[in-house]
Amino acid sequence: MNDSIIILMLGVSVFLGALALFGIMWAIKTGQFDDEEKFLNQVQFDGNEELNDAAEQESKRKRMKKKKEGGYRPE
Repeated sequence: MNDSIIILMLGVSVFLGALALFGIMWAIKTGQFDDEEKFLNQVQFDGNEELNDAAEQESKRKRMKKKKEGGYRPE
């Protein structure tokens, strides 16, 4: 390959990388990735089955925590 082609490809790739970095920084600065209503919308579209599953998992987690705090007691 010719050296000028490699230099051209390197220049173009550096330019495109800088452009992508600039775009990501702009998106973060302007709040494009912020989603304040995520949890509100998520609850709105949950059905009874999903809510019951979540409650069951929470109660199971509490039971396991109680069991763990009780320690080991041989019978």
